Amino acid sequence: MIDLSGRKALVTGAAQGLGEGMARALAAAGATVVVADLQQDVGPKVAESLGNGHGFVHLDVTDDAAWESAVATATELLGGLDILVNNAGIEITSLLVDLDAAAARKQMEVNLLGTALGIKHAFRAMRPPRGTGGVVINVASVAATIAFPGIGVYSATKSGVDRLTRVAAMESGKLGYGVRVNCVYPGLVPTAMGAGLANDVARLGLFGSPEEAVGAVIGLTPSGRLGEVADMASAVVFLASDEAAFINGVGLPVDGGMGM
Repeated sequence: MIDLSGRKALVTGAAQGLGEGMARALAAAGATVVVADLQQDVGPKVAESLGNGHGFVHLDVTDDAAWESAVATATELLGGLDILVNNAGIEITSLLVDLDAAAARKQMEVNLLGTALGIKHAFRAMRPPRGTGGVVINVASVAATIAFPGIGVYSATKSGVDRLTRVAAMESGKLGYGVRVNCVYPGLVPTAMGAGLANDVARLGLFGSPEEAVGAVIGLTPSGRLGEVADMASAVVFLASDEAAFINGVGLPVDGGMGM
């Protein structure tokens, strides 16, 4: 078992899906966790379910001032910040020939700008003299490494998350921040977002049914199954731990081999 006792973590998009699973896994490993999300009805309940000492902050990841406030609140509540998981993201399925500029812009703002702002404020909280270093884990996607139809803009934003990760790791090292920065590439997981994607690509005529779409993904995956929330959460716990102390500036595929 990886021990994260004494570590203080902030997880975005943690009211449901992968983010909730990551928050729960970090807490189970001993970290104190602040759940960050737009969902003010669900988020506090998730934080409460983690036990005493954990908390919730309302956060729109596209808002610079909201990030500053959320990190300040989390740091005050936790007594510092050691781990940021940049998980919040959205996917709006569309053929490129039918691309809607507003929908594309929204994905870029949440997935790419939101991640960049998270890195910014994590660095400010973790670097000396305010902090003593830490770990940032960005959530990209297998979509950054494959050409799957219907998710062109989403794929581009997740490729951008990969590049941000590597530049951030280099800047942290060059400037002596002591912050490791890595990302994970989750495969398809049957969360609400994953199920929505299967339905959407079938609706667009790319597959005969949602079940056919899921079967196609499994067919591209050497492990022969979809991912599970626990698969992604375990990878995040590992990257947050001292077991990964010399892993920096990389993307870890957690996709059953789909993107190789």
